[in-house]
Amino acid sequence: MADEPVARMIDLAFAVAGDALPRDHRRALAAAIESALPCWPALEQAGVHRLNVSAGGGPQALLSNRTRLTLRVPRERASEALALEGAELQVGAASLQVGAPQARELRPYSTLYAHLVAAEEGAEEAEFLDGVAAELASLGVAGRPICGRLQVVEAGTLRGYSLMLDGLTPAGALRILEAGVGRHRRWGCGIFVPHKSAVAVGA
Repeated sequence: MADEPVARMIDLAFAVAGDALPRDHRRALAAAIESALPCWPALEQAGVHRLNVSAGGGPQALLSNRTRLTLRVPRERASEALALEGAELQVGAASLQVGAPQARELRPYSTLYAHLVAAEEGAEEAEFLDGVAAELASLGVAGRPICGRLQVVEAGTLRGYSLMLDGLTPAGALRILEAGVGRHRRWGCGIFVPHKSAVAVGA
């Protein structure tokens, strides 16, 4: 839409080639990106989306031809992040060959979803939601948080919940897309994407 606000962040979705990754790969992927992209630590509020890999509980997660490595970066620094194209990322014992990127605008839908928002150590769901409410208030965002299931990943060292935010205004949705919620954006936590309806997120 012509009057839709423009986000100060943008997503860069890189094609990737590889067979599989360790199922717990968040920290290793973050380290590989930082090694291959010298500007990465200086990109304020940048993060990496969760990779779409095969479901299951085994030690290896299979990649598909549709898997993309998607970085959320400041719009004015996006050209620097394009240097990741052509890199080979060593993620544990596996490697990913990074291909061409596609820029994707952030759309401020009234319902947004994050697959994993990091929780403080030992925090139960009620405490987690209290923290989310405080963070939304600090951003000046009004919306209804809907908490999903608890997830424990990275060999038990990272825990959090899936989270849906419903009833957002366009301005509020844009703030969430730009800032995220919680910690560990470089590990794929707290990064939101549009969701078409406020269905249960625990499935």
